[in-house]
Amino acid sequence: MARIVIAPDSFKGSISSSDAAHAIAQGWLSIRPSDEVIEIPFADGGEGSLEAIEKSRPDSIRVQAGNGYWLYLPEGIAVVELAQVSGITLLASLDPMNAHTYELGILLADAAQDSRVSKIFVALGGSASTDGGIGALMALGYRFLDRDGNEIDKGGGELLHLASIDSSNAIKPPEKGVVAFVDVQSPLLGAHGAAATYAPQKGATPQQITELEKGLSHLLSVVGRADSAGSGAAGGTSFGLRALWGATYESGAEAIARIVSLREAIAGADLVITGEGRLDEQSFVGKGVGYIRQLAQLNSVDIAYCVGARKVEFPDGSNGVTLNELVSSEEAISHPDIYLEKAGAKLAALFSI
Repeated sequence: MARIVIAPDSFKGSISSSDAAHAIAQGWLSIRPSDEVIEIPFADGGEGSLEAIEKSRPDSIRVQAGNGYWLYLPEGIAVVELAQVSGITLLASLDPMNAHTYELGILLADAAQDSRVSKIFVALGGSASTDGGIGALMALGYRFLDRDGNEIDKGGGELLHLASIDSSNAIKPPEKGVVAFVDVQSPLLGAHGAAATYAPQKGATPQQITELEKGLSHLLSVVGRADSAGSGAAGGTSFGLRALWGATYESGAEAIARIVSLREAIAGADLVITGEGRLDEQSFVGKGVGYIRQLAQLNSVDIAYCVGARKVEFPDGSNGVTLNELVSSEEAISHPDIYLEKAGAKLAALFSI
């Protein structure tokens, strides 16, 4: 009997990490029913972070707020997810200049004012906006004012109108602070920054990218804080939370792995299976799949992959299944559970111990 850990990320827009893990597990057990199969849905700080934590932490408690919820963990920690309320998948149409993070701020405000909470973790992946986090900070009580003392509107397109920031009525962070989970090391500004690198994915035209870059640069000068690696995450939301609310940064993959005890599970496994919707070069730079690969290597555990599509080969000669090589992309996206189950069975047939 082998011990198999199944820890996929979500297949964005197709299937959650929890459902993906279960489908792969069902396929595996159809071929090797005597194996011990452990499902640990995973996330790297983007979409599905709360679901991944809930699945592995039955002691977590949902707290409804605004248009979503945050998780309370008994160690006094609140976990908030941007993608759940301000994520790109929630928009009917992309709106790069007006999209904002206000709904995220509502969740942060609720968690910060809960007497049980001494620390907040905020997962920042999957954002729709490039607003420097001002939307979230508005919900936290910060006032972003123009030259006439009027509050500017939400959205990255408004940043150039900013003249001053009033923090007199801002909600304080909890006593042990705020940790922003980031999955990129991009700075706020420049060729690898929030606007240049990620705004195109959010629908920005070249002219809008230039305007957003100028707006973020202006925000930086008004705030008076230096740029740094990680400050470009979530359209600069990480920068805003660090500069004005005192947040620190941590790798989302590393933090969530710690919360769900993934390292301990992999250490005792014979094989770990991971995957995501699209495997490419970025999958191994700060992302969940790359971090799980590192854990497997550190513990000398074999790894296999289930992915929707891929632009790169499976590394290290590992086994893997690509769904759009089994069926069309449209079919795989429409019925991912069926084909992930087939993928799990295929990997089980290739495995020997």
